[in-house]
Amino acid sequence: MKLKICGMKYPENILEVGALLPDYMGFIFWGNSARYFNGTIPELIKTIKKVGVFVNQSQEEILEKVAQYNLQAVQLHGNESVDFLSELKKQLPNKIEIIKVFSADNDFDFESIKPFESVCDYFLFDTKGKLPGGNGTTFDWTILKKYKSDKPFFLSGGIGMNELKAIEEISKTNLPIYAVDINSKFEIEPGLKNKNLFSNFKRKFDVANF
Repeated sequence: MKLKICGMKYPENILEVGALLPDYMGFIFWGNSARYFNGTIPELIKTIKKVGVFVNQSQEEILEKVAQYNLQAVQLHGNESVDFLSELKKQLPNKIEIIKVFSADNDFDFESIKPFESVCDYFLFDTKGKLPGGNGTTFDWTILKKYKSDKPFFLSGGIGMNELKAIEEISKTNLPIYAVDINSKFEIEPGLKNKNLFSNFKRKFDVANF
């Protein structure tokens, strides 16, 4: 199972966290976010994939950020349609991964996301809340029993140290969980991550070998 840390903002902190070797590092390019990123990404270890997070933004803006920051993945947190993703997929270099986010609650209809399977590489399930992401709360993971797709997905939404046991339990299922996505539970302030807390989490995450 891979590990993604999202909402990075400050160059020195990016390097500190990058030294701990997460698989993915997310940068939010949605202007209304407290974690909005418009700086310079320092050079990271090559194994870390840089992810650009967007919310209902134009293909032109997404492609511009991909080129500007040499992104390896884009994460779409808005109401982007299948047609939008299909066209974006044509415009992006083949190596760029597309992650489509869905906000989940007990009423979530998993059948509604089937049309997206062919136009993205991964799904990401986050907690339905006031903001597109970073709400700091988990959703009821038992609803994922209704997930019948083979499309691998990121598990997100308020994941912190206290969720390690739950991650261990859900990893024993047949669900195609590709990665765990963490953010707000590891922050000193929006965009500034506690490297020691993250280091502790990652060490236990790696030892568990989900």
